Amino acid sequence: MSTELTVRRVTARVFRCPLDQPVTTSFGTMRDRPMVMIEVEDDQGARGWGEAWCNFPAVGAEHRARLVDSVLTPILLARSFRNPAEAFEHMTERTAVLALQSAEPGPFAQAIAGVDTALWDLAARRIGKPLWQLLDPAGSATIGVYASGLNPDAPERLAKAKQELGYRAFKLKVGFGSVRDVANLTALVDTLGPDARLMVDANQGWSVEQALDMLPKLEKFNLGWLEEPVRADVPWSEWRRLKNATRIPLAGGENIAGNANFEHAFSAKVLGVVQPDLAKWGGLTATLSVARRIREVGLRFCPHYLGGGIGLLASAHLLAAVGGDGLLEIDANPNPLRSLLAADLEVIRDGKVSLSGSAGLGLEPDLDALRSFSVRH
Repeated sequence: MSTELTVRRVTARVFRCPLDQPVTTSFGTMRDRPMVMIEVEDDQGARGWGEAWCNFPAVGAEHRARLVDSVLTPILLARSFRNPAEAFEHMTERTAVLALQSAEPGPFAQAIAGVDTALWDLAARRIGKPLWQLLDPAGSATIGVYASGLNPDAPERLAKAKQELGYRAFKLKVGFGSVRDVANLTALVDTLGPDARLMVDANQGWSVEQALDMLPKLEKFNLGWLEEPVRADVPWSEWRRLKNATRIPLAGGENIAGNANFEHAFSAKVLGVVQPDLAKWGGLTATLSVARRIREVGLRFCPHYLGGGIGLLASAHLLAAVGGDGLLEIDANPNPLRSLLAADLEVIRDGKVSLSGSAGLGLEPDLDALRSFSVRH
C-alpha cells in the first residue's frame, strides 16, 4: 500500500446533546454538549476520524465545521502529502494570513486540529496499528485517568459514583467564593476518603490577589494541582508570585497555542503540570512534539480535554505514546457524544484504562445512533 496521503473526501458533521444538568464554570455555563466530527477518506478508501474543539461560544461548532468545509477541504483536495504532519504544516501555512485577516486564529487552529487528528487516525488504520503505536512503539496501552468537571453543586455525589466505577482521582471546579469552594473540598474528602487524589480548576476565575488569598485555604487539602488560577494571559512573573506562595503545583496549558509560547512557559519554570489540548490547537502533529518537550524538561504531561469521544480517544492515544505519570481527563458528567464513541474509556480499573489493540483510534462511529443529535450547519 502506498504511504502517500491523497485525500478524496472530507466531511464535517455537527452534533449537539442537550444537558439535564448544565456544566458550570467560573466564566460561563454549557447548556448542551457540542461536537464537530471530521471524517477524511483517501483515494484507497481508508477513512479516519477527528474532532475540533468547539465548546465556546455557543455557536462555535457550526462555525468550525464551516471552516472545514469552505477553507480546509479545498486545500486538502488540491495535492497529496507524505504524511499527516506535512498536511498539518501546509494547512497552517495556507491559512495563516486568512486567520490574521479575520482575527480568528483560534477557530482556524481548532478546525486544522480536527482534520489533523483524522489524518493520523487514517494513517494508523492503513498500517493496521493502534494510533499510539504509530506515534511511539515504546508507549503503553494502559494510562491513568481522572474524573473532571465536578460542578459546585454537591460535587461529592457525582464523585462518589465515579469512585465506585473505579476512578481514584477527581478535579473540582472552583472560583465560586472561598466558603463554597472550601466546603466542597471538605465534602469530597469526607465522602471519598483520604486516599482519593484531588485537584481543582479555577478556569481563570481569580485575580492574582484573589488567588493569593485562596492559597492558604487550599493548602490543607494536599491537592495534586491548582489549574488556571488566573487568566492565561497574565504575565509569567505574576504566576511566579503564586508559585512562590504555595506548595500546590500550578497547572495550565489548554489556553496556550504555538510551540514558541509553550517554550516561554517552560522557561518561566512556573507550571508543574502542563495541559495542552490537541483539539484546541495543534492536533496530534504539534501536540506530540509539545508533549515530548514537557517530559524532556521534567514536567508532568496531563492532556486537557472536554468534548466528544473522538478527541478524548486521541488524547488517550497521545498520552499512551508519550508516557510518564500523567493522567487523562475524562469529564464526569453524562455525555452520549463521548460514551457512544469512546466505549474503551468507559471501563476504569483502579484509576486506569487500557486502549484496545484495534487500528487507529479504535472506533467505528455509529452514525445512526448519533443521528438524533445531528445539527445542520
